[in-house]
Amino acid sequence: VLGKVTVVVFAPEDLALVKGDPRERRRFLDQLTIQRSPRIAAIIADLDKLLRQRSALLKRLAAKRRGGVKVDTSLLDVFDDQFVTLAAQLTAARIKTLALLRPHLVEAYHTVASGQSDAAVVVKSGITGGELDAHHEAEFHDEHIVASRMREALAAAREKELDRAITLIGPQRDDYIFTLGSLPARGYASHGESWSLALALRLASFQLLAAQADASGRGTPILILDDVFAELDATRRNRLAEIVAAAEQVCITAAVPTDVPAQLETTWFHVEDAQVIPIASPHEHQDDDDKSR
Repeated sequence: VLGKVTVVVFAPEDLALVKGDPRERRRFLDQLTIQRSPRIAAIIADLDKLLRQRSALLKRLAAKRRGGVKVDTSLLDVFDDQFVTLAAQLTAARIKTLALLRPHLVEAYHTVASGQSDAAVVVKSGITGGELDAHHEAEFHDEHIVASRMREALAAAREKELDRAITLIGPQRDDYIFTLGSLPARGYASHGESWSLALALRLASFQLLAAQADASGRGTPILILDDVFAELDATRRNRLAEIVAAAEQVCITAAVPTDVPAQLETTWFHVEDAQVIPIASPHEHQDDDDKSR
């Protein structure tokens, strides 16, 4: 169903997008990029396979060098040509997705965080080794420029890679630094701020994919929220409910049913011991209780 059914899921584990290691953030952006352009899935799979082969070759060459044997790097050159081609496509696709995501992220964070500090994201490139400013990030929309920069970086890192027997250059080393105001969220954001930022990333993804769906004539994505309202106060719950109401299909889980705002038109089910039972809205019972009092 890749490319046919689009789903955005927010779960408590998404705190790792803010507090976790770079792998979590790369996975997030790759998943979003694949949903925008399913062909990227094949590029990522080919790149992962090539990276394993290249790393294995580096280990063999490094072992020979440590043994005093002169090594032939011609096969490494062949791997590098393929590596650059695939890596340039993935890098450019990630950068384009991120550029489209940014305005939605700013808006979503303001919504769920009640207008606190602005949310932003900076690219730390696995090709240049540093953070990309606006000019260089714009350049990286072009696969040819990415490929050129990567060839230069691989050539400069060749001796280090042979010494350390690992691949030091490439999109597998990218990171995306989320900031709130002037500070990086990782290490400085509170639990509430981290939760709001992680939720904003998923809501921004939903808005981006919904906009793309409207342009292509497809329906908006399915939105799944796993116990998200439990961490929000009443004001933020209502604001989130306004955003959620725009989706064509939403699935929400809640350990405490009344955490879900009453204005959401919902069909309720109780799930216990693998049994799914339709039930009335808990808000209806709450209204009856209020009237009886």
